[in-house]
Amino acid sequence: MGKTQNIKLAVDAVVFGYQNNQLYVLLIKQRFGIAKGLWSLPGGFVLNNESLTQAVERELHEEAGIKVNYLEQLYTFGDDVKRDTRNHTVSVAYFALVNPTKWTLKADTDAEDAQWFPITKIPKLAYDHNKIVKVGIERLKGKLTYQPIGFDLLDKEFPFSDLEHLYTTILGKEIDRRNFRKKMLSFDILQETNKMKKVGSGRPAKLFTFNKQKYNALVKDGFHFEIKYV
Repeated sequence: MGKTQNIKLAVDAVVFGYQNNQLYVLLIKQRFGIAKGLWSLPGGFVLNNESLTQAVERELHEEAGIKVNYLEQLYTFGDDVKRDTRNHTVSVAYFALVNPTKWTLKADTDAEDAQWFPITKIPKLAYDHNKIVKVGIERLKGKLTYQPIGFDLLDKEFPFSDLEHLYTTILGKEIDRRNFRKKMLSFDILQETNKMKKVGSGRPAKLFTFNKQKYNALVKDGFHFEIKYV
């Protein structure tokens, strides 16, 4: 006897942005359906003959007008068969990192609006998206403690202090800055430029760029990055 299956496959994206020492997440306001008027994560159903990655990239472009460089599969949400009252829907969630200053948000298709929300002020979201955001934040924190990431959140050229502030903001803890600087520079994934930038009331600081090719090679070979706290 054949088995009947009627399950929908969807993707959702937890997109993090960082600006002015504040971590943000990208949300869109639903234009149609049972969640009309509610904020949610960008996402939607996977089309026939479309890969998961293609689906999430398409949804981000259609609903918010952005493209991402860093995209990683987060978790599959489907244990609650009633997470979407319309259908039995399984969602493969991704998390991404972008610099908000590089994009002008443009809501379209299923999205009425698109905005950056501080992670401390996320409203009640449609479906189980608050849960997905929480898992995304924990994944981001976890990755920072063993693998340097987050360079997509910074300007192309940045003072080292910006990288320190990024880590302390996401982790919510004060790090051992001397140890952090020593370890980060030892990986040779930061290149010092001949440019300077005035930071606060202190003296001008040297600017660095991120060597993505060197970083990718280290990730491929495997390397360990441990953060010490104050």
